[in-house]
Amino acid sequence: MHTSLDGFVAGPNGEMNWIKVDEEIFDFVATMTAQADTALYGRVTYEMMEGYWPKAGGQPNASKHDIEHSNWYNSVSKIVLSRTLEETGLRNTKVIRDRLSDKINPLKQEDGKNILIFGSPGASQSLLNQGLIDEFWLFVNPIILGQGMPLFKDVTGTTQLRLAESKTFACGVIALHYEKY
Repeated sequence: MHTSLDGFVAGPNGEMNWIKVDEEIFDFVATMTAQADTALYGRVTYEMMEGYWPKAGGQPNASKHDIEHSNWYNSVSKIVLSRTLEETGLRNTKVIRDRLSDKINPLKQEDGKNILIFGSPGASQSLLNQGLIDEFWLFVNPIILGQGMPLFKDVTGTTQLRLAESKTFACGVIALHYEKY
């Protein structure tokens, strides 16, 4: 998840134009998606992703990243945490409305690769509050927003983490990889 230095994932009106991404970051994220066969989203992020990625790789001006991520997006299973989204007609997508722990824990125990959460701060907070997140990759952008949507809003309890690794990108973004104790 991208965050500002002061802990916001979006500006006060949902702005995300401050997030720095470039080929170096795209290539790094591709190594993470290669290790995952399931993507987890909140409804808002899922609708944003679904509006772009299914066809992005087939556009005439598609970049290497667009083609690769579009292919990955179209092939992986998707889980959406939503109380309002209807599952009918969704391709390769499961909607979870409630009882997150009862439904996510069995998925985590299945054979396969990782489950990645993209963006989705509300969904991430719900999962964190139920102890369902094992590790974080935070992409800290060199900007102070002063206000906006906080990364960890309404989080209950304490989660002990250890820094597993970090990576600095030329554009000034630092990726921090934390694992739960």
